[in-house]
Amino acid sequence: MKPASFDYAPVETLGAALSALSAQGAKPLAGGQSLAPTMNLRLVRPRVLVDVKALPGMREVTETAAGLRLGAAVTHAEIEDGAVPDVTCGFMAHVARGIAYRAVRNRGTIGGSLCHADPAADWPSCMVALGATMIAAGPGGERRIAARDWMRAPFVTALAPGEMLLAVEIPRLPPGSRWGYAKINRKVGEFASALGIALPGVMVAGAIEAPPALLHAIEGIPPLAAVAVTRAVAMRDA
Repeated sequence: MKPASFDYAPVETLGAALSALSAQGAKPLAGGQSLAPTMNLRLVRPRVLVDVKALPGMREVTETAAGLRLGAAVTHAEIEDGAVPDVTCGFMAHVARGIAYRAVRNRGTIGGSLCHADPAADWPSCMVALGATMIAAGPGGERRIAARDWMRAPFVTALAPGEMLLAVEIPRLPPGSRWGYAKINRKVGEFASALGIALPGVMVAGAIEAPPALLHAIEGIPPLAAVAVTRAVAMRDA
């Protein structure tokens, strides 16, 4: 299928972008890897696509002592390839490597995935686990949105009408942090049927037809895990 007719509006300043997005039926365009397929199926029919890739800061990467600020138009491939600093002990690069196929990762952006807000996508659950913060801009200026508050429902975000995502701030994990990421899908490249994430202090379940669920805030070693380790050592030494 082909998309319904639409206008294309490339912009180079934030003011121009927000003005264009205020029009009825306008949607921002970055990589288009989530938006284009839904347009081809005519699940969405934007009147205007506002190309925001050239906006200042959209592809900017800033590392600080606290973590990393990624412009919303940074691609999955750039994260996978280590083109951005690693503040998550390899976690984000590992996740990026498992998103769709390389052709999609070359163009698809972290901001586009977050704004599409598909529960089966990787980044929404990962951002909750990492305790990330979204930086949005709109007619009222910039505001910060915690990742746990970002997805209101499947395909619905906390962005207000006329707002757009500028960047994502990701806290730095402690050096040597261990993590786990389990993704269940029928074949490589497909969306997940289930996601499970374990990072220092948190566990998150994703791909649950709802916003990512913060299952547990862990302080120290969970009691059951400690018992299991003790029993395993005893059996080994028996």
